[in-house]
Amino acid sequence: MTETVEAGTAPRWSVVIPTWNGRHLLSEVFEALDRQTFSDFEVVVVDDSSDDDTVAWLGANRPAARLVRLRRRRAFAFALNRGLEAARGAFVALLNNDAVPDPEWLAALDAALEDHPEISFVASRIVLQADPTRLHAAGDLYGADGLPGNRGVWESDGPRFAMAREVFGACAAAAGYRRRLFDEIGGFDEDLVMYCEDVDLSWRAQLAGHRCLYVPAARVVHRLRSTGGGAFESYLVSRNRPLVALMNLPGFVWRQEWWRILRAQLRLAAEALWNFRGKAARASLAGQFAAIALLARAGRKRRRRQRNRRASEAYIWSLLD
Repeated sequence: MTETVEAGTAPRWSVVIPTWNGRHLLSEVFEALDRQTFSDFEVVVVDDSSDDDTVAWLGANRPAARLVRLRRRRAFAFALNRGLEAARGAFVALLNNDAVPDPEWLAALDAALEDHPEISFVASRIVLQADPTRLHAAGDLYGADGLPGNRGVWESDGPRFAMAREVFGACAAAAGYRRRLFDEIGGFDEDLVMYCEDVDLSWRAQLAGHRCLYVPAARVVHRLRSTGGGAFESYLVSRNRPLVALMNLPGFVWRQEWWRILRAQLRLAAEALWNFRGKAARASLAGQFAAIALLARAGRKRRRRQRNRRASEAYIWSLLD
């Protein structure tokens, strides 16, 4: 259930933080938001029916934060959409409960969108909490084989990632968006539940003519997999990757790259079979089979998305890594 938006002057930015049993993470996130050099923002916390003391802690320690409480656990994409509905800002920043932004983070995102009116969403420079000299993401990329990835993942955070540049998409662990993007294309696809939901959003945005900029000054430290991971992640990632490719890759890409996409899925299945004794491998294989049952629904979404595509063929090819 989403709370009613209060009357009054809306902030420029809304920072939306989805959380589930993340009370132990929230203190550090809020302290980082307190240190932001940019101050015209509200914080919207979406609690995904936590059974820890998240709600009580927020009420006692962060009463100014706007709280959206879900009656039962609905997972990441649903929680993000409820946060977007509650957000009042003209710009929306998504921030995981295990992502800690530098003081200049929001100012850098705001400046990038102010200086580049042609850009609709922006990607942060996300480094690993376990080793801040290495990257988790410098924007997202997408392969011609239908597999998404984080640009620069596990690499040293060096000069190559110090320059702003257009990228395919933004990792939603820490990203900024013009509200009009969501007004035009809608929110996250709740059928994906979680994992690859941000890749799908990036594709829908790009197909509709929206562009993404990587902003290196917007640095965030990510405590990777502090609230996720395991076999469930393996299942959903394997299920969602082919669905995202089916829903979003235009026909001209499929006609040329179908063999590469099929080969990638067969390789992943072979790797899962080779490691079948492992729980994650079995979950990964189950996810691929689960995708088959969802092909018809994905096909219907595909027709709507491709019918509304505004991006040129040449531009789409330029997005593929």
